[in-house]
Amino acid sequence: MGGLYALAHGLVKSALFLIAGALPSRNFQDLKQKPIELKIWIALVIASLSISGFPFLVGFGAKMLTIKNLLPWQMIAMNVAAVGTAIVFAKFIFLPRGGTAEAKPGFWPPVLLLLGGLIAANAFYIEAYTLENMLKAIAIIGVGWLAYFLIFQRTAIKLPRMFEKFDNLVGFMSLISLLLFWMALPK
Repeated sequence: MGGLYALAHGLVKSALFLIAGALPSRNFQDLKQKPIELKIWIALVIASLSISGFPFLVGFGAKMLTIKNLLPWQMIAMNVAAVGTAIVFAKFIFLPRGGTAEAKPGFWPPVLLLLGGLIAANAFYIEAYTLENMLKAIAIIGVGWLAYFLIFQRTAIKLPRMFEKFDNLVGFMSLISLLLFWMALPK
């Protein structure tokens, strides 16, 4: 369970960091005003949908496998976190598109590899694909998007950069842990 979740998180965050380098600005307020080139926007949407747990992307399988292994009281926290993730990544999905800025040479091969991984790694937990699970995931994302439009779209919360660095550290530590567990597996 942890391995699939770490794989999903690592693929998505890697893709998002690469895509962030191709955006017309690092300032989110500027991004709301400057349209993003359509192909870059599509890549951003795919990564954002995966981390939100959308069906047919690895984030869905990782979240469903995690939920399957939780106690009932823990599922409440997981669902609240899933709604929060949908809220956070809705801001990227609903950015304006249609800009003309092209990505730098060498941008697309690694991004396409990572996005392909988001789709291919989904096969690790194919049992997640029940109508109930897919409807639940879509409903959670829908609730997050609704909360984004009704509440969070107009608010701007400034958090210290320390929190961003902590998230990067946790992601790096997860990948290193996955590598160490893989190396320790009996051959």
